[in-house]
Amino acid sequence: MHRFASLVAGITAIAFGAAAGAADIDWSKVDQALGKPGTIQPGGVHKYGLPRTDLKITVDGVAIKPALALGSWIGFLPMGSGAMFMGDLVLTEGEISPVMKRLIDDGVEITAVHNHLLRTTPAVFYMHVGGRGDPIKLAQALHAGLALSQTPFAAPAAAQPPATLDLDTAAIDNALGAKGSVNGGVYQFSIPRAESISEEGMAVPPSMGTAIAINFQPTGAGKAATTGDFVLLGKEVNPVLKALRDNGIEVTALHSHMIDDSPHLFFMHFWANDDVTKLTRGLRAALDLANVKHGS
Repeated sequence: MHRFASLVAGITAIAFGAAAGAADIDWSKVDQALGKPGTIQPGGVHKYGLPRTDLKITVDGVAIKPALALGSWIGFLPMGSGAMFMGDLVLTEGEISPVMKRLIDDGVEITAVHNHLLRTTPAVFYMHVGGRGDPIKLAQALHAGLALSQTPFAAPAAAQPPATLDLDTAAIDNALGAKGSVNGGVYQFSIPRAESISEEGMAVPPSMGTAIAINFQPTGAGKAATTGDFVLLGKEVNPVLKALRDNGIEVTALHSHMIDDSPHLFFMHFWANDDVTKLTRGLRAALDLANVKHGS
């Protein structure tokens, strides 16, 4: 009983510490240090979207909208007297080395560098980053690193009222068994895994990049380009890979995004431009092989 009481007390202390940390952080100062405002996401994450609206990227002749596959992001999660952060930076080949050097010099950890898609023209890569400490200092380091790229920090011009998305979103929701949302001309899904996921012993919510991402960009005549990443346990990797390929969806990358995650996760990126009904059938077949939280 004493061990159980100590465990409960320890968990309570951690939860209280995280809550106290969240209350103590002046996010307006973190926003100022990073160079743009963030938004509060589920799980207490303070998240920054940095879409590469400056890039004109095509894949197989499809002009890629930033929300489909060019969305740099950084998420902070309060811990103790500071915060942990994770992020995914979209970079061109020439930007990788200078950005990496500056981030390393300022104590930011690089957890992965790789492609997500194939045949991007011009080539584009993804640098995953992480760290812990004073969120203001971390934000300053991230801003200094990203300043060596062409990543836009200014708020975008006021958008026109969005046109109707050329997709039957209700049918896609029904096929995937989840609810999507429209963002920048793209229909997006974020489907959390059922397990609790941690990095270096700290719980990481889905909004910190551990949810399965599926995006659709309409390409006309009942077709869409789809990409994203399946977040998988090792035992799920090859069954999901086969299901995607059997349904005409190309697997474009397989790798890790984190270093000390538990359980260890693999991220499988995919691409296709095809009939939406065919795509959703294949994606659902793959989702059914992963341990996801249903009704998301």
